[in-house]
Amino acid sequence: MNKPHAIGRILAAALTLSLSCTEGHTGGGLTSGATEWTQILNNGELVHLVGQSSQQINNQITQISQLAEQIQNQLRIYQNMLQNTAQLPTHVWGEVQGDLNQLRSIVNQGQGIAFSMGNVDDVLKQRFQSYADFKTNLPSESSFSSSYQTWSATNRDTISGTLKAANLTAGQFGSEEATMSQLRSMSEGADGQMKALQVGHDIAAQEVAQMQKLRGLVSQQMTMMATWYQSEQSEKDLSQARREEFFKSTAPSISGGQEMRPRW
Repeated sequence: MNKPHAIGRILAAALTLSLSCTEGHTGGGLTSGATEWTQILNNGELVHLVGQSSQQINNQITQISQLAEQIQNQLRIYQNMLQNTAQLPTHVWGEVQGDLNQLRSIVNQGQGIAFSMGNVDDVLKQRFQSYADFKTNLPSESSFSSSYQTWSATNRDTISGTLKAANLTAGQFGSEEATMSQLRSMSEGADGQMKALQVGHDIAAQEVAQMQKLRGLVSQQMTMMATWYQSEQSEKDLSQARREEFFKSTAPSISGGQEMRPRW
């Protein structure tokens, strides 16, 4: 396997998976995406950390965070509007529904990135013994796979807690169809509308904070991967230099010998 120019393939594949899993749950959607991504990795050259791919992932996280903050601010405006009227007009509630459904979507995007980057850690560990050894020698073994799983679980639990506080369930906002159905039901009165707005506002605020944590995890992982690659490359360069020196010193000398001439 030719290693120099390759971990970027992993990261690009991870980015592709996270985007393709935008509408997926932790179950079916992400599982099928993981299978496809693993096939890409198995056919790829896995190894050199390319800043462009990591920057793409960080840019996506930043966009998710900014969008969540925009939705948070917009929902606050709707809340203020609702305090001055008995019920939001139909066309305004339609905008609310769009914002809340988009919020559900970006939550899934964050989960997709965490799932993908956790798989990067697992695949590298499986494919390269030097990576597994490098991680084992670190103080905490830097198990990014488990760190991403913890992040995802915390994110889901936080959202579930917010929904539960409003007497709602994760299933009622688990898919686009379920979300829109629940929002139609809540649109029938000011109390339902206010509840939906408050839940959305709280979840958006939580996602802004969670995206900061996710960005930190990705940055740590990139740094560790780059350190591993540099360490491995330095060791290879040293081995190559030693081989060259060995063959130089053991090569038979052709100087100082007698010239062979035909005798007749």
